[in-house]
Amino acid sequence: MWEGLRLQVFFLCLGATLWSAAAAATYRGSGPREHGHRRHLSLHRHRERGKEGQVLHRSKRGWVWNQFFVIEEYTGPDPVLVGRLHSDVDSGNGNIKYILSGEGAGTIFVIDDKTGNIHATKTLDREEQAQYTLTAQAVARDTNKPLEPPSEFIVKVQDINDNPPEFLHGPYYARVAEMSNVGTSVIKVTATDADDPTYGNSARLVYSILQGQPYFSVEPQTGIIRTALPNMDREARQEYDVVIQAKDMGGHMGGLSGTTQVKITLTDVNDNPPKFAQGVYAMAVSEDKVPGEEVGRLKAKDPDLAENGLVDYRILEGDGMNLFEITKDSETQEAVIKLKKTVDFETKRSYTLKVEASNPHVDSRFIAWGPYKDTTIVKISVEDADEPPSFMAPGYNFEVEENAPAGTLVGRVHAKDTDIMNNPIRYMIPRYTDLEEFFIINHEDGIIKTTRPLDRETQAWHNISVSATEIGGHHQDAKVRVNIKVKDVNDNAPEFAAHNEVLVCENVSPGKVSQLTAFFFFSSSFFNSTASIFVIRKGLSRMSQDVYHLPIQINDNGVPPMSSTNTLIIRVCSCDSKDTILSCNVEPFILSAGLSTGALIAILACIVILLAIVVLFVALRRQKKEPLILFEEEDIRENIITYDDEGGGEEDTEAFDIATLQNPDGANGFLPRKDIKPELQYPMRPGLRPIGNSVDVDDFIKTRISDADNDPTAPPYDSIQIYGYEGRGSIAGSLSSLESVTTDSDLDYDYLQSWGPRFKKLADLYGTKDLVDDNS
Repeated sequence: MWEGLRLQVFFLCLGATLWSAAAAATYRGSGPREHGHRRHLSLHRHRERGKEGQVLHRSKRGWVWNQFFVIEEYTGPDPVLVGRLHSDVDSGNGNIKYILSGEGAGTIFVIDDKTGNIHATKTLDREEQAQYTLTAQAVARDTNKPLEPPSEFIVKVQDINDNPPEFLHGPYYARVAEMSNVGTSVIKVTATDADDPTYGNSARLVYSILQGQPYFSVEPQTGIIRTALPNMDREARQEYDVVIQAKDMGGHMGGLSGTTQVKITLTDVNDNPPKFAQGVYAMAVSEDKVPGEEVGRLKAKDPDLAENGLVDYRILEGDGMNLFEITKDSETQEAVIKLKKTVDFETKRSYTLKVEASNPHVDSRFIAWGPYKDTTIVKISVEDADEPPSFMAPGYNFEVEENAPAGTLVGRVHAKDTDIMNNPIRYMIPRYTDLEEFFIINHEDGIIKTTRPLDRETQAWHNISVSATEIGGHHQDAKVRVNIKVKDVNDNAPEFAAHNEVLVCENVSPGKVSQLTAFFFFSSSFFNSTASIFVIRKGLSRMSQDVYHLPIQINDNGVPPMSSTNTLIIRVCSCDSKDTILSCNVEPFILSAGLSTGALIAILACIVILLAIVVLFVALRRQKKEPLILFEEEDIRENIITYDDEGGGEEDTEAFDIATLQNPDGANGFLPRKDIKPELQYPMRPGLRPIGNSVDVDDFIKTRISDADNDPTAPPYDSIQIYGYEGRGSIAGSLSSLESVTTDSDLDYDYLQSWGPRFKKLADLYGTKDLVDDNS
């Protein structure tokens, strides 16, 4: 390609040079005229004489140059001669200097200041800048004074075919309906060329198809892609990859080209009818299936898409139209045949249906290609199932007389096995339907009998169930309802109605009638009958007798006849002149049995007063008992008794509990309290024994404190605790005279004589006693 470009540039340069030379010759020969792109300027003036001898002056153009052109992308070794400037004042002696200024002056374009030749020193690209505006001027070389006014000129960059066409929006995606006519527009593609469209054929583009034939074509000038084949079927092929080329130079040899890809997809139309894969479909259904259950599925295939591929199904004809129905699964587009009614293997073993599949949406453009439907045959066979026995009737109603003896025949139920095997049947009454077991059934023949007499007045109907189970097979069973009515017999005597009381006025006249109603139980129904009560004498007085008891015998006409005697209560009442009852003698009793509001308030007030007295009495009793507990002077544990004797002896019994003092060791166990009455008596704790003389006083006191703290009968105040221990280590033992009251001591007290004057009194007392005892 570059070899062709260099050749083209060479010819362009050669043509431009020849054209410039010819134009220069033309301008020089034509004098001051202006042709094309060349101008002849003169800065000098010369004289011309007119007709009258008058001297005329005109300006002569001193500049001669071209509107210069330079070819782009020149890559030669030497700078390109763009053109030459010359002034008429230039005599060739070198006194004139040419100056160049403007766009690219000194960098891209340079001028020889002596000859005026202009050269391009760099490669130019028209696509970057198409022309340059420069200014030329001739000045004196020694003084730089302008010899001519400055003048502008243009250097145009001539275009060459150096840019290939480009598809700026590719790749392209297009859709066209299948079965479209030839020439149907699909899409338009457009390429651009950066070359100059006004110069030559560099930007003249021609489109062609490189890939996608013979299905599609492209218009060379516009780039519009059209269908080229009829009846393109999406079901056969859906997508096509097309390659389009754009070439400049009018498509001639040497032009540059560019390509793009176009993916064309055929869209669907309803051009295919639904089609069953088989002419006959075989299905089976068991006779124990219930209505609504699925029997089978079939599908008519339609290769079209979306709504064009939708299929509807219906049953056209067949002997099973009343037993089967057809629906459509919207997800799978399958026809679903369901059971509409139950089928019986023993009755009919096969059915035939004719099913049609059709498109609900038909395209009118292709309606001549129809019909858009298809039919098939569905054969359904009925399979035998082990069915439960079937009763001859959906329910049974029997009657039996009440009071009939046990074993009375009620009725018979009958069931049979509908299967081919015809297994024998076993009958039974589920106990939950006959909890009291009034009836029994023969297991083989289904005869129902009573087990004891029945009472219609107690239970008029017995609703039981009977189950029939086939012997053998899968032990299928069936149940039937049996309603047993107890027929009435005349076994109840007639009696009064619930209200067997009559009210009469005490001033009633003889012959006055009062109505009385009685119930008769006969033939399973209640019959009402009335009787009239007549007053036979005058002068009834409720003061003398307010209640009369009248025995009445009632007989019925049943078989056998029944009778009973009932007592009618007649109350005498007070009435006004119109025989309106005002009050009866039963009213005072009723009033006496009740209480008025005032009486109830009085009784409640008495009860409140009594309760207040009881509360006051209890409060006083409590206040009276408290001083007995707090200020009891006879309690030895809360009083200190002062006396002058050194030992009261046995006669001092008023201030102390002698029994307690006589037995100090009794405190080791449970000590009864005298200030309170204990509610519970706690036995001595196991392991607690009297403390001997060998126990330390500290341990002894701690033990007693612990017992006192844990004693539940102890009072909530401090009290004196009695300890019958005086310490250990004393040779004399206890010196208490109180203890000697109840004990006989055989101790020898002679040692007291050696204890000194402090114990002289004791030594005299005990020693004297010993002497007296000895003398006696």
